[in-house]
This record gives sequence, C-alpha cells and structure tokens, in this order.
Amino acid sequence: MKKIAIGSDMKANVPESVVKLLEKKGYQVDLFGALDPEAETHDWPKVGIEVAQLVGMGVYPSAILFCWTGTGICMAANKVAGIRAALCQDAQTAAGARKWNDANILCMSIRATTEAIAEEMIDAWESHVPSDSIENQRCLKFLADWEHHHKA
Repeated sequence: MKKIAIGSDMKANVPESVVKLLEKKGYQVDLFGALDPEAETHDWPKVGIEVAQLVGMGVYPSAILFCWTGTGICMAANKVAGIRAALCQDAQTAAGARKWNDANILCMSIRATTEAIAEEMIDAWESHVPSDSIENQRCLKFLADWEHHHKA
C-alpha cells in the first residue's frame, strides 16, 4: 500500500476531498495539522516543517500540503534538507514539478484550488516520474550539493 502524508493549517473542502480521493486510490493517508483532530498545532510553519521532515527521513515518499495561499506552507517545507516542495496551480505545473524538479511535496492553495483541479493535479503528479535526462540530473545534483555545503 502506498503511503502519503497530507497536512493543512485549516480544515476546508479541498484538503478533505483530496484525502477521500487518495484513500479511494488505495493510499494509506496520514493526516497532519488541522486535518488531524489530535494535532497540537495547526500553524502553517509547523505543519509544513513536520511533514517535510517525515518526507526527508523517508517515512513518506511524498506529501501534499495546503494553506490559504499555498505559499507559506511551501516555504516552510522547503526549509527542510532534501525537500523540493512545489506550489502548483494546475496539472501541467504539477507534472513539470515531478518530471523536471523531482518535487517530493505538492503544495496547493485552499483559496484558489477547486476540487476538480486538485484531482487533476494529483493525477498528473502520480503519472510522472523524475526525468533521468543529464540536464535535469545535473540541476538536481547542483541543488543537493549547494544545500549540503550551505547548511545553516
């Protein structure tokens, strides 16, 4: 069974519909932030970092994060080493983020994303794998090397 972490700083229809969609697709969905009734905090920086750390440690191969704009939670997730979180607004962007950027966290805006667009993005995300082209691998290696040598 595929595992995925889903986090949000607030309850809303789009994150809840994504959880149902992923469960229907056979995922084991683990909830964080406002989606988890036992969570101590729903603050977007804490939710983003908590989920990103779990992806970075390999507990989950990928995750989906939500906040009102999608921007804050994406910024928080990208503070974690090894994370390539992508704020996407459509299926083509989600596909490109997986293919060319090897993104491991998909971020969405609760405000701007409809349930239908979210489903299209997830389908695109699932149907693409990271490119093994020399150019893409060179770019990803540069990011990893830079991150390794510039730890805060």
